[in-house]
Amino acid sequence: MAEKRELSTGLKLAIDYGPLLVFFVTNWLAPGSDVDQAIAATAAFMVAVATAMLISKLKTGHISTMLWVTGVVVAVFGGLTIYLHDQRFIQIKPSIVYAILSGTLFFGLLTGRPLLRTVLEAGFPALKPEGWHLLTRNFAWFFLAMVGVNEAARQYLSFDSWVTFKVWGVSALSFAFMFTQLPLLMKHSDEPQDPPVPPQG
Repeated sequence: MAEKRELSTGLKLAIDYGPLLVFFVTNWLAPGSDVDQAIAATAAFMVAVATAMLISKLKTGHISTMLWVTGVVVAVFGGLTIYLHDQRFIQIKPSIVYAILSGTLFFGLLTGRPLLRTVLEAGFPALKPEGWHLLTRNFAWFFLAMVGVNEAARQYLSFDSWVTFKVWGVSALSFAFMFTQLPLLMKHSDEPQDPPVPPQG
């Protein structure tokens, strides 16, 4: 069995947010129509996600569940975007990822298993069982809310505006949510904890 090693904070942020920045920059720089830009950005995004998965494997000996989910959904919906020349598929991708995450966490809560603990426990060893339950619940609701946010954004914004919102607006919402969890972490931990960073869909 491959040894699991932890990523540095900087490399973890690069793996989580690097593909999004590649998507944004490629869409901004690519010539042609909106569809041409979307296809170029989607292709670059797919390569960036695959690269992030490879780096994660090489540096840690494994690929996280979240990165696997993102990679598979990006491959399917990115492929459809390129094959059908329709940017709506890559726009739906975040909603699918968020829905999978929310549904998985809610299922875990219903069956008495705060599944977020299996993903984040190494980073929060001092968090008590009640804290894991509450944090899992909050993440589940956050991901469900993000499904609605993404669907509203893709319906009412142009593709360029949606890309900008996806990279900067969603990141801002994620970090804002992260800091709202600080009181929970402080209350239910035996020692101070840094807030978790929500994964990007």
